[in-house]
Amino acid sequence: MKTKSTTTAKSISSIHPIPSDFVGRIKSFLIEQKYVGYVAAILLLLEVVINVLVVLKVPYTEIDWSTYMQQIELYDNGERDYTKLEGSTGPVVYPAGFIYVFALLRSVTSNGTDIRRAQWIFAALCVAFTAVVFAIYKRTRSVPGYVLLFLILSKRIHSIFGLRLFNDCISMFLFYVALYLFTRHRWSIGCVFFSLAVGIKMNLLLFAPALLLLLLQTYGVAKTVPRLAICAIVQVLLGVPFLMRNPVGYVARAFEFSRQFMYKWTVNWRFVPVDVFLSKPWAIALLACHLFVLSLFVWKWCRAQGGLLNSIRLSSPSSQPKRYLSPDYIVTLMFTANIVGMTFSRSLHYQFYLWYFHSLAFLLWHCPMLPVPLRITILGAIEYCWNVYPSTDFSSILLFICNVLIVASIMLAPTPPMLINPAINQQAKDNKKKQ
Repeated sequence: MKTKSTTTAKSISSIHPIPSDFVGRIKSFLIEQKYVGYVAAILLLLEVVINVLVVLKVPYTEIDWSTYMQQIELYDNGERDYTKLEGSTGPVVYPAGFIYVFALLRSVTSNGTDIRRAQWIFAALCVAFTAVVFAIYKRTRSVPGYVLLFLILSKRIHSIFGLRLFNDCISMFLFYVALYLFTRHRWSIGCVFFSLAVGIKMNLLLFAPALLLLLLQTYGVAKTVPRLAICAIVQVLLGVPFLMRNPVGYVARAFEFSRQFMYKWTVNWRFVPVDVFLSKPWAIALLACHLFVLSLFVWKWCRAQGGLLNSIRLSSPSSQPKRYLSPDYIVTLMFTANIVGMTFSRSLHYQFYLWYFHSLAFLLWHCPMLPVPLRITILGAIEYCWNVYPSTDFSSILLFICNVLIVASIMLAPTPPMLINPAINQQAKDNKKKQ
């Protein structure tokens, strides 16, 4: 005897039949590259909702905004000696681009007192930031659309934007604009944005080794020099008012590579004794590890072209086709150089999560030896580590293990094709044989 519920279910299915391939269509929508743009558009709307809820529902937390405003007030009052721009928690320790951006923010937030307006500005920036990152992922055509979901689920990242108002948000946004331009082979204007990003916070220099290699592989030595000059000129122009007043003080304060971070704020290396953490041998050991692992990656990236020198275009005869590096290759190199630097950084503070969060999913989905559930687990574990406050021995060890696992997996994974056109790739190999 048929039950009433069974009869009802059958009648509903007869009125609204589920296509036999419905699940397949959903799977195709979430995986196939031709739908990535649609997935990104849907998730971007969700990102808008998340940011609105964060601003309206979560209490604002004061950390650095008031100090920023105190420093900018001195600048607005005419102070141009960089060593005298200070706030309640210390002096300005960023390049001059930071001053100009936050001077603008101060002017549109009632001298920094309208916190809510500042939050809305940073919320809008977060949405624009996400849109640019989505565009980069779409350009690479190497990551399924559903992976973009992981880029909008971080509690810490939304806190950094809407509740903390850190300058990292500005610098990393400019960087991702630069990276998008690089994937479109707009290297000169991309260098302008990259240098502007460095002009706000110099952590962007972690990407510099990969950028230098990409420029050399695209242009050769002679034509790379003008692009490097662009970066240098931007830095000089940003610093002019302060360089004219106290050049030594500006350079020493804005680009202070020897600055020590406080142990109590570190997210990584919590399991290291404080005396070791602050010691010079420890700093040298980390730098040596950074440079060694980075050199291994340079060898890996150039191996297919016969080594570093052969991978660089030393000349550009008219008969040789112009080199267009593939977006996947460009992004892989940039993200890899950065995570290597992050892994061996002397100290990571909570806002530094923004430095590499949006690259993690991309890198993990370029590691075919890692099962998808493990990739998702790694993303979750890293998010956990960056949300433990204060950090613990366990959280810092777990973070280090996850970072090393990603770096090792990238090392073992195949490098994306260097050139955008397989025919050009083959011609590069033929040229190498002739040499």
